[in-house]
Amino acid sequence: MKKKVVVAGATGNLGGKIVKALLARGAEVTAITRLETEKQKILDLREKGVAVFQVDTDNQSEVAKYCKGADCVVSALAGLRETIMVTQKVLLDAAIEAKVPAFIPSDYSIDFTNLVEGDNRNLDLRREFHHYLDEAPIQATTIFNGAFMELLTTDMPLILNKQKRILCWGDPNQFLEFTTTHNIAEFTAEAAMDENTPRYLRIAGDRLSCNDFVNLLTELSGKKYKLLKPGGIKLFNILIKMTRFFSPSEKELYPAWQGMQYMRDMMEGRIKFQEYANDRYSAIKWTSVKEFLTDEEADL
Repeated sequence: MKKKVVVAGATGNLGGKIVKALLARGAEVTAITRLETEKQKILDLREKGVAVFQVDTDNQSEVAKYCKGADCVVSALAGLRETIMVTQKVLLDAAIEAKVPAFIPSDYSIDFTNLVEGDNRNLDLRREFHHYLDEAPIQATTIFNGAFMELLTTDMPLILNKQKRILCWGDPNQFLEFTTTHNIAEFTAEAAMDENTPRYLRIAGDRLSCNDFVNLLTELSGKKYKLLKPGGIKLFNILIKMTRFFSPSEKELYPAWQGMQYMRDMMEGRIKFQEYANDRYSAIKWTSVKEFLTDEEADL
């Protein structure tokens, strides 16, 4: 019997990949979208065989109507408080009303269970949602995957190609976790169809320290890379506060200071590396940082 999975956020980057991975695994997929969602995005999903319903995402009973009969509701919503704490709460309550047995929240992040509360806006919102989720009468599973590997060639200032440097705050031997969104989507799809998932599942496509990045980039480029260490975590915290003060951008999802908070959390050493669930689903082939940079033909 086919598994039925409801996805919220299916028109987004990660959400779309989760939908694709679910369909590839034979799942029956329903997408719940906002009333204002672009028609072309809806048509694209329907052409793939997805049942798409535009709903008032503030109306719990209306959302619940399209969750009935589902084995799992997956949230891939992206946003700030209004999305994570309001819309996602309605989605969760609707899943409970519809008697859906399982729920996957929109976390897909570094493991924030041991981080300092108040130091990372986006992760704080997810932690706050967990306080509500953990009291809810539903089986919940959070997926922690480190940073999106795609950030290495886009928004994360770790690899400084022009300067042939690896930017490092703190301990250059501190491991950093990275996973491609493709692998995250595959794993999420498997977890959504799995009836016996634990509260937390931790995965990492690859783990490298700043020193490892120096060696890897030197190997891939044939040019000598070195560490760039402007200072320690305390100085980095001061820079984050200054950046946020002079350029608040509180309504932006990923302003520069938010990315700095994320990078600081990865390098600070508070994350407890626990048992990985990479081997839980044998069909997934994990992409390493070396493979990713090679496939992307990064400008090294």
